[in-house]
Amino acid sequence: MATEPLLRALSRMRGHLLDPESLVRAVASGAQRGGRVPEVAGRPVRRVELRYVDLKAGRHLQVTSYDDTQAHTTNVAAGEAAKVAVDDLLDQPFGSWHVDTTTQTHQVRATKKLEAVTHTQDRAAPVEAERGHDKAKQRLLPEDDPVLRALGISDAQGRIKPTRQAKYRQVEEFLRLLDAAIGDALAKGQLRTPTEDDPLRVVDLGCGNAYLTFAAHRYLSAVRGLPVRVTGVDVKQQSADHNTAVAVTLGIDADFVVGTIGEAVLPQPPDVVLALHACDTATDDALARAIAWEAALVLAAPCCHHDIAAQLRKAPTPAPYAALTRHGILRERFADTLTDGLRAAILRLVGYRVDVVEFVGSEHTPRNTLLRATRTGKAVSGGNLRREYDDLVATWGVHPHLDELLGLSRD
Repeated sequence: MATEPLLRALSRMRGHLLDPESLVRAVASGAQRGGRVPEVAGRPVRRVELRYVDLKAGRHLQVTSYDDTQAHTTNVAAGEAAKVAVDDLLDQPFGSWHVDTTTQTHQVRATKKLEAVTHTQDRAAPVEAERGHDKAKQRLLPEDDPVLRALGISDAQGRIKPTRQAKYRQVEEFLRLLDAAIGDALAKGQLRTPTEDDPLRVVDLGCGNAYLTFAAHRYLSAVRGLPVRVTGVDVKQQSADHNTAVAVTLGIDADFVVGTIGEAVLPQPPDVVLALHACDTATDDALARAIAWEAALVLAAPCCHHDIAAQLRKAPTPAPYAALTRHGILRERFADTLTDGLRAAILRLVGYRVDVVEFVGSEHTPRNTLLRATRTGKAVSGGNLRREYDDLVATWGVHPHLDELLGLSRD
């Protein structure tokens, strides 16, 4: 990694972005520490992807921007129009840029002092840029990636198996959310900069067969170029044995611990905690561990919400909300919303900035909510946020498991 003035580094990236022959793909993500949120067409965005496509009207620069809920794509003609679009994006306070060309990979990360930490790596062999505009959405991990083949998502020919399409979409959407969160936290100094001697420590609590554990390692190390070590935790010895064998095959720096989420012992506290589709109060166990570790970044996709749902069935419904709990299906859906709303509130109380976003489309799975939390270290002991939480708990007569684990009600 080298350090240089930010404007100089971005000027060099500009040359790559405006080269319609060699640019494969570029990604800008996150916000600079202490700066405003980047905007495209007046909309706040977390991430922007650029590539050149060939249309009937000629080669165009395709710009896809992502906000919290959806993607917006525009195509501008190569040449002067592309220069205007690129210059507008370079003027935005993005925290990091990742630029792939046919022969090299470039990374630029803005520091608090508006310097640039840069890294350039030559490709082992030149690649060919895909210019088709009607192909599937640009993938963060290509279908023939070795990790996807090792996990059985792709076949020996590097094609996604028909029965694994949903899993591939889940992996891709998770990586997009992880990428935006990592980039933003690094740019704002909320996540330490990893080194080869002290890599980024990522733990996946309740990892199962570790699809997302391996995908996260592959993306962060091979695409973002970050030194990283991942640890998976699961109660099943069979899962640990299987995942360890996969890690050895892939040459991945990973280990797998057998134990419960609440009791697993790690050699060092992690920087990033993942808890994806942990059932019912297992998500609360994972959030409590992340808080105790003071993890800088937490991504949790809850699954099942039996605990609060059971409490709602036993407690009288406060007026005038009987219509929300009279019918079983509505009561269950409300329990989901109430549970995750309380979890988000608790995370804010103990010093995290929280976003609640869609993980994957609801057409693929009903369990599509993701809690994305970044540690600020500023816990809230009183004020409106605490009163809002206390009132919500008292109104519905519930006792969140995460509250009990943290002892908030005894404060």
